[in-house]
Amino acid sequence: MTTPLVAQAAEIHRGGGNGNAVPERVDVYQPYEVDQILLPDFAQCLAVKTFLHMCGIQFTKKLRPNAEQMSPSGGLPFIKCGPQIVSEFDSIVEFIGIKGLSLSEDLSGPQKSELKAYMALTINRLKLAELYVTWQDKHSSEAITKPRYGSPYPWPLQHLLPWMKQREMKRYLKVQEWSDKTVEQVHAEVNLCCKALSDKLGEQYYFFLDRPTELDALVYGHLNSLLTTKFTSVQLAEDVQRYPNLVRFCERITERYFTEGGER
Repeated sequence: MTTPLVAQAAEIHRGGGNGNAVPERVDVYQPYEVDQILLPDFAQCLAVKTFLHMCGIQFTKKLRPNAEQMSPSGGLPFIKCGPQIVSEFDSIVEFIGIKGLSLSEDLSGPQKSELKAYMALTINRLKLAELYVTWQDKHSSEAITKPRYGSPYPWPLQHLLPWMKQREMKRYLKVQEWSDKTVEQVHAEVNLCCKALSDKLGEQYYFFLDRPTELDALVYGHLNSLLTTKFTSVQLAEDVQRYPNLVRFCERITERYFTEGGER
């Protein structure tokens, strides 16, 4: 007998495609925002939705309690475009690029290398910091993370699955040499990343050229999430607020893409 969650996962694999044309609309799958999604996933989902807005691609947000299990890689968010399913920011950017739309196509070779370096910096510092305060910090993990992660599931899964996920994330943080960091050291890592991004942005509207690239979408997703999150007891917003140009950058992106009917 097929369970509702399995049926939901199977449903997204059905449908027709539109060849290699740039899609006009896609479905974005993510967890529920009110009582389930966690900071790292919220940031990644926001980055993808910002990227789609920047590309002029309309999307429908599909909230699913088992979005992580439905994702082909286990990463969030994932999009469905006809029969094609693509998960996580980098793969989605590449997928849209293969379809013929790249926000960074006008950059020079050295600029593209620089863009990739700043994207790696954002992931290696900000995303790891988000994972640390979500799963490694004891108070956040017990008071916020585990209840939210386990909220869609019945007992005993609501306790077992968060415990298993925490073990997985702690192993990942150990491999990345972040598990033994103190909260103060995590703040220092975020500050170093923000300083580098602030220096690069300067007084420009975007990081490159006079229009956004995928770097702008990725940075906005993470910085704006840190500035506004209530998903952790370790507040990293003050680290971002030290850099007024980054705060203004987030305000500009919010105003342009999300205040006039743009879906978040």
